[in-house]
Amino acid sequence: MTDSTTAIEFVNVAYRIGKRALISDLNLSIRRGETLMLLGRSGSGKTTTLRLINRLLDQSQGQVMVDGRSTAEWDVIQLRRHIGYAIQEAGLFPHYTVQKNVALVPRLERWDPARVAMRVKEVLQLVGLPYDQFAGRYPDQLSGGQRQRVGLARALAADPQILLMDEPFGALDPITRAELQHEFVELRKQLSKTVVFVTHDVAEALLLGDRIALMDSGALKGVFAPAEFLLSTDTLVQPYIAAFRAGQQILDSGA
Repeated sequence: MTDSTTAIEFVNVAYRIGKRALISDLNLSIRRGETLMLLGRSGSGKTTTLRLINRLLDQSQGQVMVDGRSTAEWDVIQLRRHIGYAIQEAGLFPHYTVQKNVALVPRLERWDPARVAMRVKEVLQLVGLPYDQFAGRYPDQLSGGQRQRVGLARALAADPQILLMDEPFGALDPITRAELQHEFVELRKQLSKTVVFVTHDVAEALLLGDRIALMDSGALKGVFAPAEFLLSTDTLVQPYIAAFRAGQQILDSGA
C-alpha cells in the first residue's frame, strides 16, 4: 500500500507486446523527493518503465501508483500535466519561441497570463538562460545544451512534484553533458522534486542518483545507494563497476 513517503509505486507490473514481455513482475517504490536512476543497457526496459508512469504506455498487468492513486484512475491529460517530462533532444516545438515552449503547460492549465509570464522568467533563470536574452529565440537558434535547458525549463514550468527524464543529456557532446550534469546536481537541491531518470551511463547514475535501480531484460535486478552499487559483488553489477573504473582511470591518466 502506498504511503505518504512514496511518490510512485509499481505493484506486480508487466508490459507485453503480443507474447513478448518488455517488463516482467516489476515491484518498485520511489520515495518522495528522491532522484532514482533507472540504469541498464539498451533494451533493458528503462524507458518502458518510465513511460508507464505518465501513461504513454499502459501496463498489461499490475498497478502503477502515482501519489497514492492508480494511474488507471487518473484522467490521462491531468496525469501528464501533473508530471514534468524531459527527453533527449528536448522535443521542443520548432515554430514556438523559447517563451512559448516553456509557457505551454501553464497556458493549457489556464494560468493567469501574468502568472505564466512570471513563471517563464523564473524557470529560464533557474536553468541558466536569462529571459531577456533567450525568450524570443527559436529552437534552431540555440545550441544543443541550450535546447536541453529549455526542455528542462518546460518540464518544470507548471511546478510538478514529479519529473521524468529520459536520457536528457545523452545526445550532447561530453563537455556540455558534464556541465549539465553538474548543474542538475545543484538544481535538484533547490527543487526537492521526485525525479526518475533513465540512463545507460553508470558514471551519470552514480553522480546524479540518490538510488540506482538496475534493470536487465525487462526485470528489476536490484536497487542500490551509489556506495552500495560500487561495493556490490552481484554478477550483473560487476560489468558496470568495471566500466566506471575504466573510465575513471582514463580521466586520471589525462587521456
